[in-house]
Amino acid sequence: MRRLTLLAVFVSFSLVSLAQTPAPYGAVPSARQLAWHKLKYYAFVHFNMNTFTNEEWGHGTETPDQFNPTQLDCRQWAKVAKEAGMEGIVITAKHHDGFCLWPSKYAEHSVKNSKWRDGKGDVLKDLSEACKEYGLKFGVYLSPWDRNHPAYGTPEYNEVFKKTLQEVLTQYGDVFEVWFDGANGEGPNGKKQVYDWPGFIETVRKYQPNAVIFSDAGPDIRWVGNEDGYAGETNWSTLNRDKVYPAYPNYWELTLGHEDGTHWVPTEVNCSIRPGWYYHASEDNKVKSLEHLVDIYYSSIGRNGNWLLNLPVDRRGLVHENDVKQLMALKAYTDKATHNLAGGKKITSNSVFSKAPTFAASNVLDNSRDTYWAAAEGAKQATLDIDLGKPTTLNRLLIEEYIALGQRVKKFSVAAWQKDSYQTIASGTTIGNRRILRFPTVTTSKIRVTIDESKASPLIRHIEMYNAPELIVTPVISRNKEGMVTIACPKTTDPVITYTLDGSEPTAQSQRFTQAVALPQGGVVKARAFVDNMKKASSPVTTEFDISSAKWTVISTGDASPKKEAARLIDGNADTFWQQRKQPENPTSVVLDLGESLPLKGFTYMPRQDGKKTGIVYRYAVSVSEDGKTWTGPISQGAFNNINNNPVGQAIRFDKPQTARFLKFDALETTEASDATVSIAELGVLTR
Repeated sequence: MRRLTLLAVFVSFSLVSLAQTPAPYGAVPSARQLAWHKLKYYAFVHFNMNTFTNEEWGHGTETPDQFNPTQLDCRQWAKVAKEAGMEGIVITAKHHDGFCLWPSKYAEHSVKNSKWRDGKGDVLKDLSEACKEYGLKFGVYLSPWDRNHPAYGTPEYNEVFKKTLQEVLTQYGDVFEVWFDGANGEGPNGKKQVYDWPGFIETVRKYQPNAVIFSDAGPDIRWVGNEDGYAGETNWSTLNRDKVYPAYPNYWELTLGHEDGTHWVPTEVNCSIRPGWYYHASEDNKVKSLEHLVDIYYSSIGRNGNWLLNLPVDRRGLVHENDVKQLMALKAYTDKATHNLAGGKKITSNSVFSKAPTFAASNVLDNSRDTYWAAAEGAKQATLDIDLGKPTTLNRLLIEEYIALGQRVKKFSVAAWQKDSYQTIASGTTIGNRRILRFPTVTTSKIRVTIDESKASPLIRHIEMYNAPELIVTPVISRNKEGMVTIACPKTTDPVITYTLDGSEPTAQSQRFTQAVALPQGGVVKARAFVDNMKKASSPVTTEFDISSAKWTVISTGDASPKKEAARLIDGNADTFWQQRKQPENPTSVVLDLGESLPLKGFTYMPRQDGKKTGIVYRYAVSVSEDGKTWTGPISQGAFNNINNNPVGQAIRFDKPQTARFLKFDALETTEASDATVSIAELGVLTR
């Protein structure tokens, strides 16, 4: 009888305890997703056959011997990643061309048939061991699209791909992430594959059950919907997963997520430290500036995402020194920018769940991921007041929800105690796993965080405050149609800008920019901004120009476009663009009169830069002429691979130089077949 009484008391106590814990709200993360949420920042390494062919998407027609790094050192990659503050590396084990970085039994397009290390090399083995040595997580990208494998386009290929997955997932230790994209093009037989996504996912679950799987639809983590590095100001970790699939056309939905999504599928934010994903020597001076990287840091990690930053390992097999320099500059900045000013301070709230100390406001300022403050049951608004004890200067606030029980907050704000009252200094929408608000520097002794709107009782895990160093905006170098170069710093008050034209790095002693500089024949311009009596400097920026379009005219666009609109093609301003309706039978053509015969080594195409993708050219053909009547060509034809996701300027070099006065550009296909128009921001030529 006594045992029954004790059991009853225990059960009653347990029920009371359960009743005193906030219930989950909506979709919640799995154990593997929660482990992934503990990460912030890790490397994508695009290194494969494309590194050696200077492509972004290979064709599958390469020979294995073309893959031949001269100084491959995966330990250098891992050392750089570790010193940069990264937590792992995801490697392109197999890209669209089908070349495998390991000696696969199921593919001939592989390192096993290359002259690199006499066919006995294994990049995945080297990298996985280097990751273990430096305490980094190891992840893999495997493209289902294979432009080389003879079975691609048949049911047999799905089984081949599962076996290649099995090889990678069973030979190199723990894998924290498996990265799939939705690219699905033709194989060597001209056919496309119907992918067995359920089978691919099942294979990963079988051999690496703790790995998260990335694709547009997850199932564990999702694409952010762009390759710029920017998550949405509003970013829900939930998604209507059954509606979404790899290569989902409404990609913009992925940026925001679905507020009432059926599944927990949080955002991974991917971008490259350079314009392209693979190494191109022509981009050695186009590494993102510190200021740009910091902005991405706050717009990815600071907007409820994890940041996957691509490092295009070069042909030596090393992370390039220019990339390393910027990574270390970013690490130095973020170290200074994350000194917590709120630790150990006093905090109170106007609302606590069940008035229980278990959910007290003080939990927000500890360092445990397992404690949190909970507002009263049913509360949709609440405040947290933090007493800093003395006037404190700050400009950043980090706030995190306790996501194990779901994402709840829709709107919040931050106020500082100023002149005997709280004054709002910043506001945001969603929080999720992590949100960092930036605001003008303020000095205050008290901060109030207000949950203005929540879908259920808000649960806040952690808050920190920082005084991040202010950065000088980098100069913007531009050139107009007449070839006049201007350099300016938007949003910066009275900076001094210095520049060079000889390739040297600008210093405080370099030529000061005071008026437009004539550069009609092209050249390299480097610039830097200085403030505080030349004591503080921005990152240097570099822009390389070819011949200007001063003498050019658009003599034909294949339609009745007014001359003013057609002139946008060659006005030197990437923010303007020309567009016209597609013709039913013929490709859309643009003919340029260059005003004189020029030694042409290639051409450039800039897609529209307004954030929209309608009419972006995918497949093209280029012909040239001396008289505008008799044409040679096409002398160049192909595709701007990945331009829909990464709409940056394209520079295509001809196989052989051509002397011509006229250039014809044929837009054969846009990135979306359903587009009614073709759009072009700028067309140019390469003579250098």
